Amino acid sequence: MPAYETGAPITVDWGNQQIEVSTVDHQLPDASAVEDRNKLVKAGLNAKLASLPEDAWHAVARATVTPETVALQLREAHDAHASLLLEEHVDGATLRSVHSRVWLSELFPAIQPRTGQELLAVDDPQVLGMAADGNSQAILRYRYESLNHLKRHVRQTIAATLYRNSYEESILSRRVTRALIVHPIIYDFDDATESIFGLVARDGITRLASAWKVLSGPDSDPEETASLAANTLFAQYQISDSEPAKPLTQRMALGRQNRRKQLREEFDKEIANAGEGNPPSLRAIQIAQSYQVPTHVTVGVRAHERTALPAEDVFDDALRSILASVHVEFKPWDTAAQNVEVAARALKRVLHGSTGSTVENGLHAVYELAVGLRRASDTPDVYGNQSIPGNGLWRAVQLLHTLTRPAIFEELRSRAKEIKGDRRMSDKGYAGLLGPIVDHPWRSSKKSAAPQARNAWSNGGVLFKEVLADGWAPMVTTDFTTLIKPALEGSREARLTLALAGGTALIADKLLTRNVGSSVSRTRAPGKVPFRGDVHKIIEGLAREGNELGFWTLALAAQRFEDGRLPRNSGTRQQLGLPNDQAGEGNDGYQHLVVDLDAPDHILREDGKPVLLLEWDVAVASDPERARQVLEPTDADGDDGRGEEDTDANDASDASKLLTTRNDDGQHEDPSDAAADTEMPVEQQIQEGRRVLANCLTLAKASVDELEKLGQAVTYPPLFGPAKAWNDLRDAVLHVLSTIQNHEGDYSGERVEED
Repeated sequence: MPAYETGAPITVDWGNQQIEVSTVDHQLPDASAVEDRNKLVKAGLNAKLASLPEDAWHAVARATVTPETVALQLREAHDAHASLLLEEHVDGATLRSVHSRVWLSELFPAIQPRTGQELLAVDDPQVLGMAADGNSQAILRYRYESLNHLKRHVRQTIAATLYRNSYEESILSRRVTRALIVHPIIYDFDDATESIFGLVARDGITRLASAWKVLSGPDSDPEETASLAANTLFAQYQISDSEPAKPLTQRMALGRQNRRKQLREEFDKEIANAGEGNPPSLRAIQIAQSYQVPTHVTVGVRAHERTALPAEDVFDDALRSILASVHVEFKPWDTAAQNVEVAARALKRVLHGSTGSTVENGLHAVYELAVGLRRASDTPDVYGNQSIPGNGLWRAVQLLHTLTRPAIFEELRSRAKEIKGDRRMSDKGYAGLLGPIVDHPWRSSKKSAAPQARNAWSNGGVLFKEVLADGWAPMVTTDFTTLIKPALEGSREARLTLALAGGTALIADKLLTRNVGSSVSRTRAPGKVPFRGDVHKIIEGLAREGNELGFWTLALAAQRFEDGRLPRNSGTRQQLGLPNDQAGEGNDGYQHLVVDLDAPDHILREDGKPVLLLEWDVAVASDPERARQVLEPTDADGDDGRGEEDTDANDASDASKLLTTRNDDGQHEDPSDAAADTEMPVEQQIQEGRRVLANCLTLAKASVDELEKLGQAVTYPPLFGPAKAWNDLRDAVLHVLSTIQNHEGDYSGERVEED
């Protein structure tokens, strides 16, 4: 076998695949010298085009692999026309950065925009900008409750990022090749813990997390990788009794430096063990490929004269502008994440950039409520009206009304167009921005219906012309059915309140979705509609003057709505063909029902049982006359009601609920034990195997129920792990289900009907 040549490609095993490592360092860079770091700090403080406090320069110096090259860039930063600094011009500001390699262990992840639409277990920090002498500085403050809050947030960000995506194979093969955008950060804490200075990765969080995954190894899951990253970033140097006291920032920096030293020693040992003429080991390659990453470190910001933002907000807004433009073209955030980002930035610009005549008093509190910094229970305080119920639906009604007032609507839409770079934004586009804001309280509990709900918002949501008009305000009530009488008597406020509340409830509970041609049918069925119509047009029809059937449909939907779960007839289980008694969620009574105006309680019944509401019924209630015309039988009617069903990727997991069996024996046994005893008569082996199966399914049901319970509080991490783990579970569940159903014929005529 020929000897390995330095620089030649290396093939390594990584999980269940082989990766060709095209290039790998055989020697790691040494730690930087104190003298070089001090030179960088001095050059930074003297650089006219940079704008950072001294402690931030120390953070930059600690993080850079070669501080002397950064110092050179800064020393030449006297004239913008001849500067070595990288410049990027965005709306409202110019950002200036140095290019340098940075130790992976010195980079903290920033707030992840990709998960901005999710409901996570650990809350994001408060973000504050900084200014000196009225000029913006290229640094932010993240305010956490405690150091533990920060550590949990870092761990959550790394794990949630890896659950969504990973570049580990690419990084293992070629290292991180595209520079991360980073900047200095100050971590402040509510519990009086002293502040910490560091560097935070603002763009490239997926690359950052993937580098940690490479270091963690092929068999590590996102949670294990996140724990490795957090334990390294928050390692603290233990001061001996003979040493002088050191600030927390310095103790943590020394702790991270010791971790790098340990990795360097491990790398040198692996290289030595490989021997001369042999390729490096996989572990050595993991360390080499993740030890350092290329970065653009933002060190300066200059606000343009025409910006309307305060100096403290210029830097954050400029960075958001860069990130949003990058992630529309390259590895884009999903639509909901983009809408959250655009809406939040646009709201902040309206908050700071409008005249007093344009913005209502208290818009700052509205902004905090809209972006999730305040809970739904704070809605009465935000609007100064304690009669407003503090729940998610009334939060939605109030926010929708506020953000659709003509003055705010026009300015917010204008700001959103600027941020997105669009020449125009339709009412549907604006409604799409509001969808991920409205659903914040029930993102987790109704997550299986979220894709359809957000499609419905992008199809117009509840924003029809009357809602967008001026001169009305929601009628506050704890019983939406009390609004029906004034609505019939001509009250515009009552009708539009019903439209916002009932329409939002129907969308969130998957009883109004984006209409498509394949959904049209003359046969009433789940997922079908009698005629096509945009969502906002359906809601407009329900709230049309004199439409009593529509008023009752909206009122009952709003009155029955619950933040914490989906109703029995949300559609997801019906489309699997499950019987009603297996509908699971809402089985204790949470369900939307068809309206019968002639019934004493206005509920339609068949054979004495209430009829569950379908999207079909909602469309009919919006325009009964049009529905009647469409449904009149004709000779040409060949539609048997069949068509493509609105399938949902998450619905497949519901098949596992068919596998549950009640059993008092909670012990877990290996199914293979039943077949191990070959001397046992076959009938006894079958009986024993059946008992083990029942026990396993009981245990599986308990595990699934516990996971579902935990999942009510968050949308990340995925309950069933990464995609591969979910696929494996799903395949196993479907195999069991298919096998059991294949024996259905054995029991024909012997089923016991339960009450």
